[in-house]
Amino acid sequence: MEEQTTRGAKPAYHHGDLRQALIAAAEAELAEKGVEGFSLRGCARRAGVSHAAPAHHFGDTAGLLTALAADGYRRFVIAMQARLDEIADADPFERLVAIGLGYIDFARASPSLFRLMHSSFRPDFQSADVAVHARDAFAMLVGCVSAVRGEDATATLEGLNDIMAAWSVVHGMSDLILSGRTLLSTMQRVGSDENLRTILRRTLPGGGATR
Repeated sequence: MEEQTTRGAKPAYHHGDLRQALIAAAEAELAEKGVEGFSLRGCARRAGVSHAAPAHHFGDTAGLLTALAADGYRRFVIAMQARLDEIADADPFERLVAIGLGYIDFARASPSLFRLMHSSFRPDFQSADVAVHARDAFAMLVGCVSAVRGEDATATLEGLNDIMAAWSVVHGMSDLILSGRTLLSTMQRVGSDENLRTILRRTLPGGGATR
């Protein structure tokens, strides 16, 4: 498939390639201009395609932001899984710590996308594409908390409380780091990978100050 660029050149795109190019352009547009300044025309310029191309593939601005959020959740799962893969034989609590680190990794690597996924109402979170990857991310959390507890964490209020506590800890740390209002974002020693691991060991359900 070909799309006419804004400068008259005609780079060849396969359908899927153009879609991914537009999603990548959307992420760059979001990082530079935020949700308020985000526009389909800006994304088209970044991708080097006609102004009509984003609307053709995604319908409107909300459609493109929804596709970007879906891609974000997919990468979010990959980031947490990468940390799990590093410690394949570790005990259940260390695996919970690992996905917490993966959560923070993703937030640090893609702060604007992280905020779109967790703080914006612009994407359609009922979209099947978003929901499937968001469920995968939540299932990783539930699975790790359940393994620490030795039972299905969703079956009891205490288990659900542990899920929410774990989520609150890692999300709160991520948000503080991105806000720039915490020592974690300014002091290399405090924000180091190993020290973040220590903090998570102390604060996640099933841990404690002695870990």
